[in-house]
Amino acid sequence: MTSQQDLLDTLAQVARALGNGHRLALLERLAQVETSVETLANTANLTIGNASQHLQHLRRAGLVTAHRSGKQMIYRLTDERIVTLLSLLRQVAETNLAEMERLVGQLFADEDANGALEAVSRDELLAGISSGKVALLDVRPEEEFEAGHLPKAINIPMAQLENMLDKLPRDREIVAYCRGPYCVLSHEAVQRLRQLGYRVRRFQEGYPEWKAAGLPVAS
Repeated sequence: MTSQQDLLDTLAQVARALGNGHRLALLERLAQVETSVETLANTANLTIGNASQHLQHLRRAGLVTAHRSGKQMIYRLTDERIVTLLSLLRQVAETNLAEMERLVGQLFADEDANGALEAVSRDELLAGISSGKVALLDVRPEEEFEAGHLPKAINIPMAQLENMLDKLPRDREIVAYCRGPYCVLSHEAVQRLRQLGYRVRRFQEGYPEWKAAGLPVAS
Protein backbone atom coordinates (compact mmCIF):
# COMPACT_ATOMS: atom_id res chain seq x y z
CA MET A 1 0.00 0.00 0.00
CA THR A 2 1.33 3.42 -0.98
CA SER A 3 2.27 5.67 1.91
CA GLN A 4 2.89 9.39 2.12
CA GLN A 5 6.57 8.60 2.59
CA ASP A 6 6.63 6.71 -0.71
CA LEU A 7 5.34 9.84 -2.44
CA LEU A 8 7.84 12.08 -0.72
CA ASP A 9 10.71 9.73 -1.56
CA THR A 10 9.67 9.83 -5.22
CA LEU A 11 9.46 13.62 -5.08
CA ALA A 12 12.96 13.66 -3.64
CA GLN A 13 14.23 12.08 -6.87
CA VAL A 14 13.48 15.35 -8.62
CA ALA A 15 15.27 17.32 -5.91
CA ARG A 16 18.34 15.08 -6.16
CA ALA A 17 18.43 15.52 -9.93
CA LEU A 18 18.50 19.29 -9.45
CA GLY A 19 21.28 19.07 -6.89
CA ASN A 20 24.13 19.67 -9.31
CA GLY A 21 25.24 22.93 -10.90
CA HIS A 22 26.10 21.29 -14.21
CA ARG A 23 22.59 19.86 -14.49
CA LEU A 24 21.10 23.28 -13.81
CA ALA A 25 23.28 24.66 -16.61
CA LEU A 26 22.00 21.95 -18.96
CA LEU A 27 18.40 22.76 -18.04
CA GLU A 28 19.02 26.47 -18.64
CA ARG A 29 20.36 25.67 -22.10
CA LEU A 30 17.41 23.38 -22.90
CA ALA A 31 15.02 26.14 -21.83
CA GLN A 32 16.14 27.98 -24.98
CA VAL A 33 15.85 25.21 -27.57
CA GLU A 34 16.04 21.43 -27.82
CA THR A 35 19.49 20.32 -28.86
CA SER A 36 22.03 17.51 -29.04
CA VAL A 37 24.25 16.04 -26.36
CA GLU A 38 27.30 17.37 -28.18
CA THR A 39 26.03 20.95 -28.15
CA LEU A 40 24.98 20.70 -24.51
CA ALA A 41 28.39 19.35 -23.53
CA ASN A 42 30.11 22.23 -25.27
CA THR A 43 27.83 24.81 -23.66
CA ALA A 44 28.36 23.44 -20.16
CA ASN A 45 32.11 22.80 -20.62
CA LEU A 46 31.65 19.07 -20.06
CA THR A 47 32.84 16.02 -21.90
CA ILE A 48 30.16 14.28 -23.93
CA GLY A 49 30.33 11.36 -21.51
CA ASN A 50 29.78 13.55 -18.44
CA ALA A 51 26.99 15.48 -20.14
CA SER A 52 25.27 12.21 -21.04
CA GLN A 53 25.46 11.02 -17.43
CA HIS A 54 23.95 14.23 -16.11
CA LEU A 55 21.21 14.07 -18.75
CA GLN A 56 20.34 10.53 -17.70
CA HIS A 57 19.83 11.75 -14.12
CA LEU A 58 17.54 14.49 -15.41
CA ARG A 59 15.71 12.05 -17.65
CA ARG A 60 15.04 9.57 -14.83
CA ALA A 61 13.63 12.45 -12.77
CA GLY A 62 11.25 13.34 -15.60
CA LEU A 63 12.85 16.73 -16.22
CA VAL A 64 14.05 16.08 -19.77
CA THR A 65 13.12 13.74 -22.58
CA ALA A 66 15.00 12.70 -25.71
CA HIS A 67 14.50 11.45 -29.24
CA ARG A 68 16.92 10.25 -31.87
CA SER A 69 17.63 12.30 -34.99
CA GLY A 70 19.94 10.35 -37.25
CA LYS A 71 22.94 9.47 -35.10
CA GLN A 72 22.26 12.17 -32.52
CA MET A 73 20.18 12.16 -29.36
CA ILE A 74 18.19 15.38 -29.11
CA TYR A 75 17.09 16.50 -25.63
CA ARG A 76 14.37 18.92 -24.56
CA LEU A 77 12.57 19.94 -21.38
CA THR A 78 9.56 17.77 -20.64
CA ASP A 79 7.53 20.60 -19.16
CA GLU A 80 7.48 24.42 -19.40
CA ARG A 81 6.92 24.52 -15.64
CA ILE A 82 10.52 23.44 -15.12
CA VAL A 83 11.52 27.03 -15.95
CA THR A 84 9.19 28.23 -13.18
CA LEU A 85 10.69 25.66 -10.81
CA LEU A 86 14.19 26.95 -11.53
CA SER A 87 13.02 30.55 -11.05
CA LEU A 88 11.55 29.70 -7.65
CA LEU A 89 14.75 27.90 -6.68
CA ARG A 90 16.73 30.98 -7.62
CA GLN A 91 14.44 33.34 -5.72
CA VAL A 92 14.53 31.24 -2.53
CA ALA A 93 18.33 31.02 -2.69
CA GLU A 94 18.77 34.76 -3.31
CA THR A 95 16.42 35.60 -0.44
CA ASN A 96 17.75 33.19 2.16
CA LEU A 97 21.41 32.48 1.38
CA ALA A 98 23.92 35.22 2.10
CA GLU A 99 26.46 33.49 -0.14
CA MET A 100 24.03 33.63 -3.06
CA GLU A 101 23.47 37.34 -2.54
CA ARG A 102 27.23 37.90 -2.43
CA LEU A 103 27.86 35.94 -5.62
CA VAL A 104 25.11 37.72 -7.55
CA GLY A 105 26.51 41.05 -6.39
CA GLN A 106 29.96 40.06 -7.65
CA LEU A 107 28.61 38.83 -10.98
CA PHE A 108 27.17 42.23 -11.85
CA ALA A 109 29.39 44.41 -9.66
CA ASP A 110 30.71 46.55 -12.49
CA GLU A 111 27.41 46.88 -14.35
CA ASP A 112 26.67 50.28 -12.86
CA ALA A 113 29.19 51.59 -10.38
CA ASN A 114 26.97 54.48 -9.32
CA GLY A 115 23.83 52.38 -8.90
CA ALA A 116 21.93 54.69 -11.24
CA LEU A 117 20.64 52.05 -13.64
CA GLU A 118 19.04 48.89 -12.32
CA ALA A 119 18.10 45.93 -14.49
CA VAL A 120 14.72 46.28 -16.20
CA SER A 121 11.85 44.41 -14.54
CA ARG A 122 9.24 42.41 -16.41
CA ASP A 123 6.52 45.00 -15.80
CA GLU A 124 8.78 47.85 -16.85
CA LEU A 125 9.74 46.04 -20.03
CA LEU A 126 6.11 45.34 -20.88
CA ALA A 127 5.30 49.02 -20.49
CA GLY A 128 8.27 50.02 -22.64
CA ILE A 129 7.30 47.60 -25.40
CA SER A 130 3.68 48.77 -25.36
CA SER A 131 4.69 52.41 -25.62
CA GLY A 132 7.34 51.77 -28.26
CA LYS A 133 9.95 53.48 -26.11
CA VAL A 134 12.41 50.57 -26.02
CA ALA A 135 14.17 48.41 -28.58
CA LEU A 136 14.86 44.78 -27.67
CA LEU A 137 18.26 43.23 -28.25
CA ASP A 138 18.57 39.44 -28.09
CA VAL A 139 22.25 38.49 -27.76
CA ARG A 140 21.76 34.71 -27.77
CA PRO A 141 23.07 32.55 -30.62
CA GLU A 142 20.98 32.57 -33.79
CA GLU A 143 19.72 29.00 -33.27
CA GLU A 144 18.19 29.94 -29.93
CA PHE A 145 16.69 33.14 -31.30
CA GLU A 146 15.03 31.30 -34.18
CA ALA A 147 13.47 28.80 -31.76
CA GLY A 148 11.71 31.65 -29.98
CA HIS A 149 12.26 35.25 -28.87
CA LEU A 150 10.54 38.36 -27.55
CA PRO A 151 8.40 40.14 -30.18
CA LYS A 152 10.26 42.56 -32.48
CA ALA A 153 13.61 41.75 -30.87
CA ILE A 154 16.78 42.30 -32.88
CA ASN A 155 19.14 39.33 -32.80
CA ILE A 156 22.82 40.20 -32.59
CA PRO A 157 24.90 37.42 -31.00
CA MET A 158 27.50 38.87 -28.68
CA ALA A 159 30.38 37.80 -30.93
CA GLN A 160 28.90 39.87 -33.79
CA LEU A 161 27.94 42.97 -31.83
CA GLU A 162 30.76 45.23 -33.03
CA ASN A 163 30.00 44.47 -36.68
CA MET A 164 26.21 45.00 -36.50
CA LEU A 165 25.87 48.27 -34.60
CA ASP A 166 23.99 49.81 -37.54
CA LYS A 167 20.98 47.65 -36.58
CA LEU A 168 20.61 49.40 -33.25
CA PRO A 169 18.61 52.62 -32.82
CA ARG A 170 20.11 55.71 -31.23
CA ASP A 171 16.78 57.37 -30.48
CA ARG A 172 15.43 54.77 -28.03
CA GLU A 173 16.65 52.94 -24.97
CA ILE A 174 17.87 49.44 -25.75
CA VAL A 175 17.05 46.53 -23.43
CA ALA A 176 19.34 43.54 -23.88
CA TYR A 177 18.34 40.04 -22.80
CA CYS A 178 19.68 36.52 -23.10
CA ARG A 179 19.19 33.10 -21.50
CA GLY A 180 18.23 34.06 -17.97
CA PRO A 181 19.02 36.16 -14.88
CA TYR A 182 22.63 34.97 -14.59
CA CYS A 183 23.47 34.99 -18.29
CA VAL A 184 26.54 37.19 -18.79
CA LEU A 185 25.93 37.76 -22.50
CA SER A 186 23.46 40.59 -21.94
CA HIS A 187 25.68 42.00 -19.21
CA GLU A 188 28.64 42.14 -21.61
CA ALA A 189 26.47 43.73 -24.32
CA VAL A 190 25.29 46.44 -21.93
CA GLN A 191 28.84 47.21 -20.87
CA ARG A 192 30.10 47.54 -24.43
CA LEU A 193 27.14 49.52 -25.77
CA ARG A 194 27.34 52.01 -22.92
CA GLN A 195 30.98 52.58 -23.79
CA LEU A 196 29.83 53.39 -27.33
CA GLY A 197 27.27 55.92 -26.13
CA TYR A 198 24.03 53.91 -26.37
CA ARG A 199 21.27 54.12 -23.79
CA VAL A 200 21.01 50.51 -22.74
CA ARG A 201 20.03 48.34 -19.79
CA ARG A 202 19.69 44.63 -19.09
CA PHE A 203 16.43 42.72 -18.66
CA GLN A 204 16.60 41.15 -15.20
CA GLU A 205 15.20 37.83 -16.44
CA GLY A 206 15.54 36.07 -19.81
CA TYR A 207 13.59 34.54 -22.66
CA PRO A 208 12.57 31.34 -20.79
CA GLU A 209 11.11 33.27 -17.85
CA TRP A 210 9.25 35.59 -20.20
CA LYS A 211 7.74 32.64 -22.08
CA ALA A 212 6.92 30.71 -18.89
CA ALA A 213 4.94 33.75 -17.67
CA GLY A 214 2.64 33.36 -20.68
CA LEU A 215 3.80 36.57 -22.33
CA PRO A 216 3.89 36.99 -26.14
CA VAL A 217 6.76 35.38 -28.02
CA ALA A 218 7.72 35.15 -31.68
CA SER A 219 9.58 32.57 -33.72
